[in-house]
Amino acid sequence: MKELKYHLPEPLKVGDFYPECKVYSDGSHFIAIPHTEKPYKPRPKKKEEIITVKPPSDNKPPAEEEIALQKESVPPIDGALLPLEKIAVTGELPKEEESEQPANILELNERRMTKKELFNELYQEYAFLKKREKKVKLIAALRPYFKNDDAVKFFVESNLERKQRNLIARRIRLTRKINLHEFNFFVTFTYSDKLHTEESFKKGLKSTLKNFSTRKGWRYVGVWERSPEKHRLHFHGLFYIPEGTMPSELDEREDYSFATHRRQTIHECTYFAYRFGRNDFEAITDTQKLGNAVAYIMKYLEKTGEKIVYSKGLPQYFISDIIEDDVVTTMGLEDKKLLLFDDFGCWDEGEYIGAVSKDVIERMRKAN
Repeated sequence: MKELKYHLPEPLKVGDFYPECKVYSDGSHFIAIPHTEKPYKPRPKKKEEIITVKPPSDNKPPAEEEIALQKESVPPIDGALLPLEKIAVTGELPKEEESEQPANILELNERRMTKKELFNELYQEYAFLKKREKKVKLIAALRPYFKNDDAVKFFVESNLERKQRNLIARRIRLTRKINLHEFNFFVTFTYSDKLHTEESFKKGLKSTLKNFSTRKGWRYVGVWERSPEKHRLHFHGLFYIPEGTMPSELDEREDYSFATHRRQTIHECTYFAYRFGRNDFEAITDTQKLGNAVAYIMKYLEKTGEKIVYSKGLPQYFISDIIEDDVVTTMGLEDKKLLLFDDFGCWDEGEYIGAVSKDVIERMRKAN
């Protein structure tokens, strides 16, 4: 352990430190990213082509000829005059009735979107397929909107790579946020069709958690998912619940787990049970339970591509000036990152705040 040298901290001098570093934790060590100015402007986004997506062939509306035949086959209503009888009685030719059908029936249910939007929609639809099968189905579904096989194959492969890059970025963001904060519960909320529709369940639960975050200091990160067999909607999340802010007592009761096929003990909050249905607040007492909870959330992030739900107050980084003597070594691509000692000092605009700790980090400026 390196000795602390900040008993009488002095103002920093230029050249002695790395100013305005973004500091994050990888779970074992703190790593700093020195501040740099961007020498370029963001590139403008390329305008994407709009395509017309037709409904599946088995859902196509009937052709005009078929509708006309159906009209002729409909028997007349009792008491109604047939066309020839109308001429005989009134002496007038029947007026041609306006069709109630749209001018172009084949355009019903057609949608306008970009190829990228269609890809994202199909990718979500094939989320539970294996990679190879998913790729084959994507190519087949998108083929009508490209000139040749090579073009659609290139498009699908490049967008699959885009999805993978986005997944890696979201995974990194998730782990950095979790490593920088404290969590004490792994919570599961299960949709109940007796209390809500799926839409009202998601909206009501998100609104309630947002209020607890603002008013009581709750912090959470979680993901929506569906059970593999019954496809029932769930929300799994890591929560930090300050002591004394739980809205009701936790009731311990026995329950059956369809995942493990055995009985289990759950701790249900009656406040949420009354409003949203079944829930389970599992206390996180050690790093192993925290790791298992993170792996569980990560699994659904990777499997379904669901977006992570974050509360406010969960930044990825805190901002600190870093003394050169606190740097163990450089690391990362082109050695642009700094590996720090476990007891490095935190400085804010030349003012020494203290050796890194939970309380010191709380006082530092944050960034995402």
